[in-house]
Amino acid sequence: MVRFKNRWFLVEFIPIPSDTKILSTPPIPLSRSSTEPIQLNLDGKAIYSALKQSVLSNYGDVGWGAVGLSLSVKYFSPTTNVCIIRVGRDQHKIVWGALTLLNGIESAKFIPNVVHVSGTMKHVQLAAIAHNRTVIARYRAMADAFGKIFS
Repeated sequence: MVRFKNRWFLVEFIPIPSDTKILSTPPIPLSRSSTEPIQLNLDGKAIYSALKQSVLSNYGDVGWGAVGLSLSVKYFSPTTNVCIIRVGRDQHKIVWGALTLLNGIESAKFIPNVVHVSGTMKHVQLAAIAHNRTVIARYRAMADAFGKIFS
């Protein structure tokens, strides 16, 4: 018996503020008041439909025919904007290309950052934990530097 082999993507959706034209530094997902995160209206269904449209527009019906049965969004955290996507092993390059060419979801601009690609969900979960730790450490360092400047 042959099992279905998958690739698991760990993707971070970095929001782009609507008032920036050229980004010289990576965007920080903060609101205009700089005290609370931007509220994003993302969910798994919106990511799936945007990814489907990206595959259809960039790879056509043949690309979607290859990817459509195996593609699924397994997890999305609105707090961290991290998403886990499952796709068949043979079609993972199509999905990676469609993610790279994706620039917005439901009229909101995003930069999809593929953090990790793995063959098992366990390793993608471990990569998500490690990624969240580095992001939290980065935000703490920025907050400490911000506090030292204005103290």
